[in-house]
Amino acid sequence: MTPRERLIAALERRPLSGRVPHFELEFFLTMEEFGRVHFSQRRFEQWNQMSESERTLHRRDVADLHVAIAQRFEHSGMLFHVPRGWTTADVQLSVEHIRELSGDDYLLTLHGDATYSLPSGDEMLDFVGRIADHPQQMKDEADRLVDETLELARHIHSWGTIDGFCLCSDYCFNDNPFLSPAMFDDFIAPFLKRLVAGYREMGFYVIKHTDGNIMPIIDALVEANPHALHSLDPQGHVDIAEVKKRYGDRLCLMGNVSCALLQTGSDEEVVESCRYALRHGMPGGGYIFSTSNCIYTGMPLQRYALMLEVWRKEGFYSDKDFIKGKEKPAS
Repeated sequence: MTPRERLIAALERRPLSGRVPHFELEFFLTMEEFGRVHFSQRRFEQWNQMSESERTLHRRDVADLHVAIAQRFEHSGMLFHVPRGWTTADVQLSVEHIRELSGDDYLLTLHGDATYSLPSGDEMLDFVGRIADHPQQMKDEADRLVDETLELARHIHSWGTIDGFCLCSDYCFNDNPFLSPAMFDDFIAPFLKRLVAGYREMGFYVIKHTDGNIMPIIDALVEANPHALHSLDPQGHVDIAEVKKRYGDRLCLMGNVSCALLQTGSDEEVVESCRYALRHGMPGGGYIFSTSNCIYTGMPLQRYALMLEVWRKEGFYSDKDFIKGKEKPAS
């Protein structure tokens, strides 16, 4: 099986043998590992000044770096990071080059969330005021955003190169969701559910990401019916063992290796976090090994290497993990 096929098996919660799939939504340490500037740090002004031949080279370089990351760290998929200033046509050309370089080896996704995210500090009061004073206008706007996003997805579907979307609107702090569960059910859940359904109707895979304490709203997240839920954040008091027990038969789980420990914990704590995620995520399939966020700037690269070392040694299914096509109960 290719890495893409293994990731799809996990997303569809089918039995697997061999190593559990691994996928990070973002890898920002490209300078440390490859000596190359990350996509997010490439200047918009430079793009505007490029000739078309220079842009072609740059689009190919971005594609090559995505493939290099996936190959170096044995990711089963890629979330294409769109550099600033790029048009949809630029993205199409670059992802076509990814397919030229790697064929169908990797599941290729784009960002595609249209739901309201936790607002930044300078936008928070305005956001709260609009919800309080103009609730119907906010819902109408949410409907419009979903309509526009699905219309773009229909165009992207025609490319034949994209497998799915990662929905990366964050809803939660470490202690609680930004909106109460009742308000979440009013202003976000119906639109998330419609967005996911629209993607699924087109044949796309959907991974829903949100950090923090999702437990007060997890029923609504699961009801939205994404293929996978990320990041199962231990800093947000999310226990993958509990989530697996309650929802492991309804969607794939992805994440739970503590980014906080990867950055500031001891090696022993990192190893235990990796083992906990594997031990409780893997039984019965439907799990993707991942951090609780991403490999972000400032995280020591050697800690990610340690995480992968644990995965390579201990993240294996055997035929005994599945009994006659059914999942074996966790011990």
